[in-house]
Amino acid sequence: MNTLVSTRNNNNEVTYPEAILKGISKDKGLFVPKSFNKIDFSQDKFRDMSYEGYVYEILQLFLDSMTEVELKNIIKKSYSNKFDHDAIVPLKEINNQFIVELFHGPTLAFKDMALSILPNLLKFSKKKIDESSKTVILTATSGDTGKAALEGFANIEGIEIIVFYPENGVSPIQRKQMLTQEGKNVHVFGIEGNFDDAQSAVKEIFNDEVFNETLKVNNCKFSSANSINIGRLLPQIVYYVSSYFDLIKKNKISFGEKVNFVVPTGNFGNILAGKYAKEIGLPINNFICASNENNILTDFINTGTYDLNRNFIKTISPSMDILISSNLERLLFYLANNDADKVNQLMDNLEKNKKYTIDSSMKEKMEDFKGFYSSEKETKETINSVFVKYNYLMDPHTAVAYNVYNKYQKETKDLTKTLILSTASPFKFPKSVGKAIGINETLEDFELITRIAELGSIDIPKNIDALRNKKEIHNKNIQINEMKDNILKVLNI
Repeated sequence: MNTLVSTRNNNNEVTYPEAILKGISKDKGLFVPKSFNKIDFSQDKFRDMSYEGYVYEILQLFLDSMTEVELKNIIKKSYSNKFDHDAIVPLKEINNQFIVELFHGPTLAFKDMALSILPNLLKFSKKKIDESSKTVILTATSGDTGKAALEGFANIEGIEIIVFYPENGVSPIQRKQMLTQEGKNVHVFGIEGNFDDAQSAVKEIFNDEVFNETLKVNNCKFSSANSINIGRLLPQIVYYVSSYFDLIKKNKISFGEKVNFVVPTGNFGNILAGKYAKEIGLPINNFICASNENNILTDFINTGTYDLNRNFIKTISPSMDILISSNLERLLFYLANNDADKVNQLMDNLEKNKKYTIDSSMKEKMEDFKGFYSSEKETKETINSVFVKYNYLMDPHTAVAYNVYNKYQKETKDLTKTLILSTASPFKFPKSVGKAIGINETLEDFELITRIAELGSIDIPKNIDALRNKKEIHNKNIQINEMKDNILKVLNI
């Protein structure tokens, strides 16, 4: 049976159902595959496969505790009739650049690609290991994970989901998506602070043995919907594979030809999924990590030093306003040749000194990662220029990636076919997008949305339009130190 280990303890070995249920290891590490099996992507079947077909081929490589029928049923239940495009992940060509549109799901963000299936994987995992306790999904969000997780887990029996978001760190549309979420088991709290504050507090709660014992006595156990959960990360591998074969289907590349991916990322899960795709055999050349002005990942990739001693900057791409990139620990484990002691040392340095530096051998193994960042000014200019020149509207996160790719290409002269991951609908950020393309920013959000749609001759996504008259039903804002008390209230403990 395929197993995983903790990034902090090579002897802490678990099955995939166990890892999906736990979310995070008790030793504060993240679960990673003990080894990667390879897929022979040269097989003819991959050239004419549906997105759901790719989901099956990737997940069966890891989730060997499922039968073919069980996995295919879960995939059908998770993806059928939930996306507003038949391809699920369409590929658009803009000025000889390829945009992978990951925002056609129910919450209009790339998080839907994994959070559509994670609830069903978790339900299967509970059944597989005969777990009768109530599962408490505890999640911090920088904007998109929250709504996607709430949507995915709403009204699932035996599960409560609690989401914490930075009150002043998400777009108004992202906030309204969360605050209007219906479901008898969903709970949303705004917190005073930024995403890093929320994420750090959630991790602390996960690792609080006394608090966890209180839950256990009351027949409850924590799990996570963040990308720290391996069940969130694995489905994200799929769109790397599907978009690669989309290029083949469009006769843009031949099989075996390597491609680049440009990934706007803050928590590092999105780009790490690409690295895992490469590990299982997908022909990938470089990963171009696109940061906004919170460019800690760019600096790490270019210098080998991860330094938290910097200011946190609020930008128009809030889902990337992150300084503590949780999934980077999984990459460190890989770079250290699965040496948990090395990872522990780096994490100890981060906790004590707010920084660490990897050694030369680890740095050499990171040569397929390239780091660039986009300033606020450049991001706004990119939204405008792409819209004016090509009548294509992109959100601020995608604009970061598009601008970064142009910088990469100018610096390296690399002519490798490149795919840019587009992570959210522009309608989720009407003020920033509207201002960038010259619309009066004093208009209300839904007036802006209407004007953007008219100017771009684009249909307003039905799930955004439905928000206009939805009542906000979650209205609690709390301090970080009040999180535990509110969790207990939600669980009636």
